[in-house]
Amino acid sequence: MEPSVEQLRERISLLFQENFASLEELGAAVSVWQNGKSVLELHGGFRDAKREMPWTAETIVLFWSATKGLGSACVLHLLHERGIELTRRVAKFWPEFAQNGKSEITIAQLLSHQAGLCALDEIVDVTDHHAVIAALENQAPLWPPGTSHGYHARTFGFLLDELVRRIAGITLSEYWRKRFADPLELDIWIGLPDSEQERVATIYPAKGGGAATPATFYRDLATPGTLARKVFTSPRGLHAVSDMNTKENRARPIVSFGGIGSATSLAKFYAMLANGGQLDGRRFFAAETIAQMTTTLVSGLDRVFQIPTAFSAGFMKDPPDATLRIFGPSSLAFGHPGAGGSHAFADPGNGISFAYVMNQMEQSLLPNEKSLRLVEAIYR
Repeated sequence: MEPSVEQLRERISLLFQENFASLEELGAAVSVWQNGKSVLELHGGFRDAKREMPWTAETIVLFWSATKGLGSACVLHLLHERGIELTRRVAKFWPEFAQNGKSEITIAQLLSHQAGLCALDEIVDVTDHHAVIAALENQAPLWPPGTSHGYHARTFGFLLDELVRRIAGITLSEYWRKRFADPLELDIWIGLPDSEQERVATIYPAKGGGAATPATFYRDLATPGTLARKVFTSPRGLHAVSDMNTKENRARPIVSFGGIGSATSLAKFYAMLANGGQLDGRRFFAAETIAQMTTTLVSGLDRVFQIPTAFSAGFMKDPPDATLRIFGPSSLAFGHPGAGGSHAFADPGNGISFAYVMNQMEQSLLPNEKSLRLVEAIYR
């Protein structure tokens, strides 16, 4: 990081303020860490559209698919602890998974969105874990596993959660709490307890009229029968953004999109990953597990997003020839954004981590300029 911390704070603070002044941000927070230490914490705006509740350092918010990165980290941690290689077949640990042509699917393929299980033929509800798992066990892959990849928007978290349940005997949410959230004192929850509900910012859907990106994906999303539509509507339920503002739904440990927390804690977790898997003298991940996070397993045209994407074992990466880099300039960087604008990543090459969370969503799959301007400013 070339500029001094003071210059960096000044530069990002200015851009952050501009997000509210000219980019219609409502409430947001940003956190930047380097070498395991916080170098920047900013928050501003409001938790509600009426602008009656200021966004404070204690505010937490739903960050949608950024939860997938946390879930993937839990799986990789468990695999290392049990001496299980990514090349092992999922059905070895989850026998019922082998049905309908899935017996050869590896853990690596599952983690990198290559399994072809991004949509379900059976109609099941996203709030019914056991029904979703049964549907996944019955589901035939939508393409030959390992031949291409497509983002598993809703099914991904269920696949991870069930794998953890089969190997560790506890839910992924419990694993997250026990292994990371409690030891690292992270204000991040996969399944929010009643005691934390009063601090949550209300999340708002994207306003109409703006340009939706990528355009082809959003066109397909609105068209019945397309793969994109099927992926984002199965398992069904909790489709309206407002559904996730109820206490009942915030309390559900949905690994695909239910994580709620602060930018500081999200960046702190990634700071540990960017710092070789250790923080404050305590090791959480082995070097070989960090390597699994940084190493691209698949890259190219995403069958669901219809743009080039790349994945390591459970984390998103920038494709090698990406014109828009969402994780900064380093080829080692990895992370996971969330719908509408939340964003988090680790850059082990520079020891940097970054997180941006907000409550006014934009119509964009990948991070938009509100966070990407800040990322660019770190490296400028």
